[in-house]
Amino acid sequence: MNKDVESVVLTEEQIREKVQAAAAWLDAKFAKSSQTPLAISVLKGSVMFFCDLVRAMQTPVQIDFMTVSSYGAQTESSGMPKIVMDLAASVAGRDVILVEDIVDSGNTLVTMRNLIMGRGARSFTVVSLFDKPARRAVPVQADYACFEIGDEFIVGYGLDYAQQYRTLPYVGILKREVYEKK
Repeated sequence: MNKDVESVVLTEEQIREKVQAAAAWLDAKFAKSSQTPLAISVLKGSVMFFCDLVRAMQTPVQIDFMTVSSYGAQTESSGMPKIVMDLAASVAGRDVILVEDIVDSGNTLVTMRNLIMGRGARSFTVVSLFDKPARRAVPVQADYACFEIGDEFIVGYGLDYAQQYRTLPYVGILKREVYEKK
């Protein structure tokens, strides 16, 4: 275990099982679709989850990426999501699957939904690795969330603090002294 991690909350195996379940849910949802859905990874936090998820799916998908930032080097969302990198593909007339690492305040999700639907998407489905309802500032939720978590600050499997810890194969609680250094 990494020296900055207080405890492991989800093992590689637990994550793998939930990713498989999310992929099966998406396959069932899009089984009768006549079009190839567009799966969008919200970088950088969802990239590990996104790659494992789309590889586990039986449904063919086109992939694209966006970078949306609301944290910076902080441990709490600023509440003001900013699109740093936009999509290359058009969403007009498409079924869009947004893959998020965590639904926290909900501000990013609302911003993304309004943006994607405003660009003419046929449908908008959100799959999130984590749901953190204790932090919700707006009434929104993912269509499918793998795990509900408390108010701890977690890292690993794509989640970071100041661009660190993303490559940990598990998810753990970061020690407070790491992010409360003055």
